[in-house]
Amino acid sequence: MADTGSAPAKRMWCSIPERLQLHAAMLALQFGYAGFHVVSRAALNMGISKLVFPVYRNVIALLLLLPFAYFLEKKERPAITLNFLLQFFILALIGITANQGFYLLGLENTTPTFASAIQNSVPAITFLMAALLRIEKVRLDRKDGIGKVVGTIFCVAGATVITLYKGPAVYSPAQTLHSTTPVFVSLGDAAGKNWTMGCIYLIGHCLSWSAWLVLQAPVLKKYPARLSVTSYTCFFGLIQFVVIALIFERDAQAWMFHSGGELFTILYAGVVASGVAFAVQIWCIDRGGPVFVAVYQPVQTLVVAIMASIALGEEFYLGGIIGAVLIIVGLYLVLWGKSEERKFAQEKLAIQPTPDQYENNRATSHIKSSLTQPLLPSSSENV
Repeated sequence: MADTGSAPAKRMWCSIPERLQLHAAMLALQFGYAGFHVVSRAALNMGISKLVFPVYRNVIALLLLLPFAYFLEKKERPAITLNFLLQFFILALIGITANQGFYLLGLENTTPTFASAIQNSVPAITFLMAALLRIEKVRLDRKDGIGKVVGTIFCVAGATVITLYKGPAVYSPAQTLHSTTPVFVSLGDAAGKNWTMGCIYLIGHCLSWSAWLVLQAPVLKKYPARLSVTSYTCFFGLIQFVVIALIFERDAQAWMFHSGGELFTILYAGVVASGVAFAVQIWCIDRGGPVFVAVYQPVQTLVVAIMASIALGEEFYLGGIIGAVLIIVGLYLVLWGKSEERKFAQEKLAIQPTPDQYENNRATSHIKSSLTQPLLPSSSENV
């Protein structure tokens, strides 16, 4: 009975064009990530420890990822070695510990909207790092190379504006929300924030995220099991956070849940922002490509701004809006450059024959010449 009930739903889903499925999945992913920014800020304002929060988040993420990594990648997972374990440990230090730690420190001193806006610079920073390490080639004599360089400059300029210039509040819903809905007061902006330090922490978050993406590429070439690499990375990140939390978090009450709201924020971070989001993103990258996935990143900033305004009474500042626009323009220039570079490579590959094709062409031309001039002596071939 269960099979017959699920069959129509399955046929209905399969009848939807894949492109439409991809767009729906990416929109859902951006809403999930946007909710994570707001939920994380609410968790910090509730008083959840910045060290305990990522521990619980990574425990849940690891429990979700581990079964899939174990069963789905049994055949393609290479044997583990000490060298691989060291590489996974370094990836965890950069991609989990530094990445999530800087994010929470930055979020505590800024707002979810600006945290999401600065994250739009990750593709450009990743490109810059890859170019400096000679992993990515830059051709300044072509439009794709110029687009990537100009886009990177725009992203850096946008992050700089957000960091150094806060500006006046353009939109301030806090007073209205607080006067009509007192329940939101505890979730609003925390007092005593250091805006500049918060932005610097968020830039550190983006740098560590980009470094993680760049360093992950050579590891995946040697260990081509993405879910297993992520599980190992998550495991070592969890160990690192546990050690740091045990050293610096002396309050035993910090490890306890004091309300349903605290439990919800941790479950959301682990299940939605880590487990489900990772699975959806892998499927979208596989079906639509990395450029398609990255193009949707600015949508997250818009959704975060709306959510944070409603749930947290967040104010919008002029510097943040200017910086976000610069970063989004830079993001699209980098993505456009990458897309043009891919087209150029495909055209070049189509024009330039492979060695096998070259030999076939030579053989064909020789046969044709022999057929059109059959009376030529064979010795003339060496003339």
